[in-house]
Amino acid sequence: MFVCTETSAVATVVQFWDVDVSPAVWVAMVLILCTFFNLVAVKWYGESEFVMSITKVLLLIGLVLFTFITMVGGNPKHDAYGFRAWTNGNAMHPYYADGATGRLLGIAIAIRFAVFTLAGPDFISLSAGEIQNPRRTIPRLAQLIFYRLVGFYIIGSLAVGIICSSRDENLLLAIKGGKPGAAASPWVIGIRNAGVTGGLPGLINTLILVSAISCGNAFVYQTSRTLYSLAQEGQAPKIFLTCSKSGIPYYCVLAVTAIGCITFLVADNSAITVFGWFVDLATSGLIVNFVAFFWVYLGWYRALKAQNFDRKNLPYYCNFAPYTAWFGLIFGCLIILFLGFDSFSPFSIQSFITTYFGIAWAVFMFTLWKVVKKTKFADPATVDIYHGKAEIDAECAIWESGGLEENEKQRLAELNVVQRTFEKLW
Repeated sequence: MFVCTETSAVATVVQFWDVDVSPAVWVAMVLILCTFFNLVAVKWYGESEFVMSITKVLLLIGLVLFTFITMVGGNPKHDAYGFRAWTNGNAMHPYYADGATGRLLGIAIAIRFAVFTLAGPDFISLSAGEIQNPRRTIPRLAQLIFYRLVGFYIIGSLAVGIICSSRDENLLLAIKGGKPGAAASPWVIGIRNAGVTGGLPGLINTLILVSAISCGNAFVYQTSRTLYSLAQEGQAPKIFLTCSKSGIPYYCVLAVTAIGCITFLVADNSAITVFGWFVDLATSGLIVNFVAFFWVYLGWYRALKAQNFDRKNLPYYCNFAPYTAWFGLIFGCLIILFLGFDSFSPFSIQSFITTYFGIAWAVFMFTLWKVVKKTKFADPATVDIYHGKAEIDAECAIWESGGLEENEKQRLAELNVVQRTFEKLW
């Protein structure tokens, strides 16, 4: 579903340009690109994702700098607008109700959309089996996630709220008229309101397009590897265990691409409506996934404790566990309960189904598996916490022989100053 959502985003973004190309063609191009990158060797997938990720980082930095420069008067109008967009009560709007209740529900609806955009931190665990020197690389990535989330979402949200008012007439007309993608982009509208014309809005749209393709590319990878893992556990057909000589589960990739073809639903005038369906479905599925992550982690934590294994001996551990996991589990369950609060009065069957379908499906499949397979919950004191460790030790020996940190220092010492600095940043 994430693949469908990201591909839909691409289709709506590109509709901004006055080009004589059918949206269906754009959807097909994105699906082909994502499939190609996921069928070639993982090295080339990684290289493509690396380049596109850098593009996203540069896009964010550029937009934040542009916001700061223009808000202090560095624009063709020489208008130091500052925080004008937040005045007259526009910093926070009530939703669904008036007063304090409306403002609280406004936060709730913002969380619902924010949750959808936060998908991705779990990618590092899904890609662990195909990462070089994973016991050093994965902890580095995990530690950087916090800073990336702060940079991309908190600072980015702050900047977009400064450059474009939530009550901007062009923005409201675009949303009301159902204009797709970048036509309703507050970034583009804010840039034009600042008096900047020429090719900059088009450049921003191009970079947004690249970012959307990158997200779709990553989700194809994630979904295909999840399907492969299910096949390994006997929870998906064995055909999905088939891999190419370079280790690509190509049947999984093709199956995910086939499902992604429902994205062609956005290739008509109701693109925004269909995209909204995908967002709702993906959001509920994401929340269920994260709740499951916390639940599984707590079970694993109990198993380590029951078997007297000190988790501080692991390459990476959370300093505040298990409290952070309990917080995430409880908060996730609360979000699940109130996810579709605005679909009850007046009752909207369409909104209710798209919002809660993922939750109902997860509960149904979990119960079905328990009943059909007659499985039981594992005992923390006897569960096998060492399963697969010998194979991982043998695979990682190539990087860890002689010492993990020593090898890394030697590798960095062989690089020049610029390369070493770049490596430390990423």
